[in-house]
Amino acid sequence: FRNMIEPGPGILLIAEPFLKDPNFIRTVVLLCEHQNQGSFGLVLNKQISQTLDELVTDLEGFRYPVYYGGPVQMNTLHFIHQYPDTIPDAVPVGNDIYWGGNFESVAALIKSKRINPSKIRFFVGYSGWGDGQLAGEMEEKSWLTVSATRSLVFDTPHDAIWKESLRHLGGEYEALVNYPIDPQLN
Repeated sequence: FRNMIEPGPGILLIAEPFLKDPNFIRTVVLLCEHQNQGSFGLVLNKQISQTLDELVTDLEGFRYPVYYGGPVQMNTLHFIHQYPDTIPDAVPVGNDIYWGGNFESVAALIKSKRINPSKIRFFVGYSGWGDGQLAGEMEEKSWLTVSATRSLVFDTPHDAIWKESLRHLGGEYEALVNYPIDPQLN
C-alpha cells in the first residue's frame, strides 16, 4: 500500500474496511482542523432521520438533510458549504470547501432561497481527536487518506462516498470497495 497523505484540513479520512469502531464503520470524515493538540472533522456519509427544519425551529419548511458529524457534542450543529463570499467567518478547508461561519447569515440566506441545498451540508455532532490520538490511529492504519474534492464532498450521494473515496485512491484500494464488513462471516 502506498504512503498516505498526512492528515490536515481538507483531507478525507476513509475508514479502512475492517475498522470495527461502531461510530466509524465505513465512514469518510472531512478533516476541518488538525493540530498536534487535537483534530476536528465531520463524518460525511451518515444521514440522520431528522431534517434541518426539525432541528432549527426558525427554518420551518426547509427540509435539508442532516448528517451525523460524529459522536462528540451531539447537541451542536455544524455545516460545510461553498459560500465563502456570502457566509461571514467561514473557514477555508480546501478545494472550494468551507467550514462554519455566521449561522444567522446562513438562516437568512436559506429563507431568501439564496442557498442551493446541494452546496451546503449540515451535521449534528462532530468527530474529535485529542492530543496525538489521530496520529496513533494513523499508525495503526485505521484510516486511509485522500484529498477532499468538491465533487466527493457535495456531489456524491452520501451512501456512495465511502466507495467513491476508495476509488479515488485507485490501485489496490479499489478492490476494497466490495469487501464485506466482516470477512469472517463469509
